[in-house]
Amino acid sequence: MAISIVKVPDIGDFKEVGVIEVIVKSGESIKVNQPLITLESDKATMEVPSPATGIVKEVLVKMGDKVSEGTLILTMEVTDLGVVAPTTSEIATPSLSPPPPPAGVPTVSPVISPPSPVSSGDPRQPRFSPSPPLPAETLSVAKPHAGPAVRHLARELGVDLTRVSGHGRQGRVLKEDVTTYVKQVMTEGTAPVLAVPLTGGGLGIPPIPEIDFSKFGEIETRPLSRIKKLSGASVYRSWLNVPQVTQFDEADITELEEFRKNLAEEANQRKVKVTMLTFLLKAGAAALKQFPEFNASLDTSKENLILKHYYHIGVAVETPTGLVVPVIREVNHKGLFDLAAELGTISQKARDGKLSAADMQGASFTISSLGGIGGTAFTPIVNAPEVAILGVSRSQMQPVYQGGQFIPRLILPFSVSYDHRVIDGALAARFTSYLRFILSDVRRLLL
Repeated sequence: MAISIVKVPDIGDFKEVGVIEVIVKSGESIKVNQPLITLESDKATMEVPSPATGIVKEVLVKMGDKVSEGTLILTMEVTDLGVVAPTTSEIATPSLSPPPPPAGVPTVSPVISPPSPVSSGDPRQPRFSPSPPLPAETLSVAKPHAGPAVRHLARELGVDLTRVSGHGRQGRVLKEDVTTYVKQVMTEGTAPVLAVPLTGGGLGIPPIPEIDFSKFGEIETRPLSRIKKLSGASVYRSWLNVPQVTQFDEADITELEEFRKNLAEEANQRKVKVTMLTFLLKAGAAALKQFPEFNASLDTSKENLILKHYYHIGVAVETPTGLVVPVIREVNHKGLFDLAAELGTISQKARDGKLSAADMQGASFTISSLGGIGGTAFTPIVNAPEVAILGVSRSQMQPVYQGGQFIPRLILPFSVSYDHRVIDGALAARFTSYLRFILSDVRRLLL
């Protein structure tokens, strides 16, 4: 039987993703698609399945490791060449020249492959290739010398690496340097001064006093879930970097709700549930098309606006461990029943913790709906690098003065938070007015 290497497959744009669980061990028999390890990226937990049936020979990762596409996971003895995951184009054999795929089948990089000849037959190659130290003359304030993991940590904490003194080889910034910097900022309220004059921000935030709450009464310390820790860092980063303003409005959805109820019988036959969020997706896509500045992102220079010609909308979903934001793609090209079915499927995946990295990527706008819970209004935080987010509260019957009398109407309160660098107040008011206009008569979506 062939001894093959299993690598991390394509996990999207994520790099240095943490291993939070190693599910298999050496000597264990595994089947195709059986989970091997669990990874956790920003707001998503994903399992890496086995691409074949066989026996684990050696596990090459452990909890806490950081992995990317191509990182070695384990070696295995493939016992059944006929049972291979559909995403794997070929099963590697001891030969270094694998057979070509059948005619008409696209070539896909195999998930499992033979040991590289540079390892002299030993599959235990280093999982990371350390970057060679930069020459002293290339080190500059503009581009601090730091590895991907350190840069990721700095982004999560909102730290400008140009303000951090590196104590690694040739001035390389280490994780310890970043945490020391943050501690000093939080303790003293000021950033450490470097020898070289710098530009740019930094934390510079006065710390919240540390208090021993136990002296006031009984307490309990409960750790945050991993999802809340990750989403918390993302929200904090957006709050610090985006000057946010919120525009509030209301829409009369009396006719829309009646139309939604009329669809119930056909929806039951299709085994889907058409909710108000389904209509919000369609109305949101129409508003984004009318106001393209809301369907955009600033580039890294903050001097150009990247306008997106696709309409992928993220939907905030409550799960037992915190909020996640899966993405519904090409909303403008899908009908109500198709959107309802996709929304039901991806929401269930979110609650089950089965979202993949691809499920979480590519949104150009986000909707956060609290209508099923309650409340009259709230200010959602922009999910950067997006520039706007729609927040929806619970609809209520209210008396509306029409034709000389008060009549009951179903009113939906909503709010739009936006990046004030891209969108001004007048444009935001026009956007919410158009959204109110569409929701008040859904037939306008057909125009």
